[in-house]
Amino acid sequence: MIIRNEMESDLWRISEITRAAFENHPYSKHTERFIINALRAANALTISLVAEIGGNVVGHIAFSPVTISDGSQDWYGLGPVSVLPECQKQGIGKSLVLEGLSLLKSLAAKGCVLVGDPKYYGRFGFRNYHDLVHDGVPQEYFLALPFDTKKTQGVVLFHQGFSASD
Repeated sequence: MIIRNEMESDLWRISEITRAAFENHPYSKHTERFIINALRAANALTISLVAEIGGNVVGHIAFSPVTISDGSQDWYGLGPVSVLPECQKQGIGKSLVLEGLSLLKSLAAKGCVLVGDPKYYGRFGFRNYHDLVHDGVPQEYFLALPFDTKKTQGVVLFHQGFSASD
């Protein structure tokens, strides 16, 4: 498996992987591929990686800047992360997350937030911090991973691209 930056030739495939990955997800509004396109159009994809096996792109992950009401800078949101259904549970998502977090740290990021399953993302060090909230999401599913010891607190806003619906 190769993890690499997305290329223009990957864009259609990323959209298809994302659609397929979330097609049967019980909490999806099925807008994830539109979110990625909106983030890309706004030049807000800080990191956009693909996983390639045998020359075929089978997974994707995106990281974009977030705003925190306390004024903290250099925090990013993880998501969406997508792996083709037939390729899931093979470590592809894990590899994408680990590589993306490593790249964020190399950019001097202060931390990363996401909305997701605490059991899955807990293995990467993400956890719930009651001082960091994202309105409209149950607190137990809003997770953060600080990269430094500075206390960050407040309301987190994802990029406006997350409101894309088509």
